[in-house]
Amino acid sequence: MRDELERVEIPQAREAERRAWAVTRAAFAARAPARRRRRAPVRLALALVIAGALAAAVASPPGRAVVDRVRAAVGVEHAQPALFALPASGRLLVVSDAGAWVVQPDGSRRLLGGYRSASWSPFGRYVVAAKANELAALEPDGAVRWSLARPGVRFPRWAGTRSDTRIAYVDRTGLRVVAGDGTGDRLLAPSETGPAAWRPGPLRQLAYASASEVRVQDADSGRVLWRASRGPAERVTSISWSTDGARLLVLAPHALRVYDARGRLVARDDPADGTIDSAAAFVPGTRQVAVIRVRGAESDVFMLRGGRLLFRSTGVLEDLAVAPDGRWLLVAWPTADQWVLVGTGGDRRIRAVANVSTQFRTRSFPRIEGWCCAK
Repeated sequence: MRDELERVEIPQAREAERRAWAVTRAAFAARAPARRRRRAPVRLALALVIAGALAAAVASPPGRAVVDRVRAAVGVEHAQPALFALPASGRLLVVSDAGAWVVQPDGSRRLLGGYRSASWSPFGRYVVAAKANELAALEPDGAVRWSLARPGVRFPRWAGTRSDTRIAYVDRTGLRVVAGDGTGDRLLAPSETGPAAWRPGPLRQLAYASASEVRVQDADSGRVLWRASRGPAERVTSISWSTDGARLLVLAPHALRVYDARGRLVARDDPADGTIDSAAAFVPGTRQVAVIRVRGAESDVFMLRGGRLLFRSTGVLEDLAVAPDGRWLLVAWPTADQWVLVGTGGDRRIRAVANVSTQFRTRSFPRIEGWCCAK
């Protein structure tokens, strides 16, 4: 009798299943991809997913199949319960509610202090970090070499050669520059709000996005070397150079631009139909750009040139760090409380680490600030 009942076709079952899945997708979509400090806690995102699945299950018998699909979609199966080791050389820099952390290749973690943003020095010897009203240069073990009291410090970036370095940062006065030893602090671009990025090498050129254009400025003379229109007047979320200094990547949610060293536009991406590019980064040693794109309840990780898809998930992916050797991408998946490691080669390797929030003592999902440096 049971077998016969299971073979009975339920009227309008397919339509019910489609309605149920729409409810679930809407629950996912309700978690907008908020930037940085406004992220919803992971537990809230998971609650939205579960609520959508339960609503689908109540709506109709086919909804029970949707519950299973959601369970399978949220998180990579067989993820490691903790980060036991990185798959490539270099160290991670991570910021959580607890502060800034350094993660060693063997997976061990060290809390540097209660800093809210950070970045590596050019060769990974030091870390520059910021609190609300402080800029500090740190050893990778957390020892403070020097600090400056400044109002509203953000976007610290360190660059230069082994013997001559500069740090750029933003405070309430604008974009500022200070020497790597903490001396000579001065205002470079008044009222600019960042972010900014140093061009690799000894030229001391600093790129940043103003309200309507991209500028590259000589940090010593203050002379603007070139400027270019940057597309839609959205808030720029990241700006970075290729490792050879020949390309500049500027990212806003609905406008990705790549410029050459003279300011000429050489590549662009303009997501449409509600999609956004939530993160992007150059692959070290190349001019190839890896991109995370979010559309509704789904996210893709792909290469800009050629559009090669590397990974697809349900939920919102955010943050993207590339291994120093260029063979792995580290992607944040707050919905699943996972980090996903995606191979950039043709074999499509996928690894995952679960329970990320617990490991970094945080309620909001931790930010990946950098993966440095190749030996």
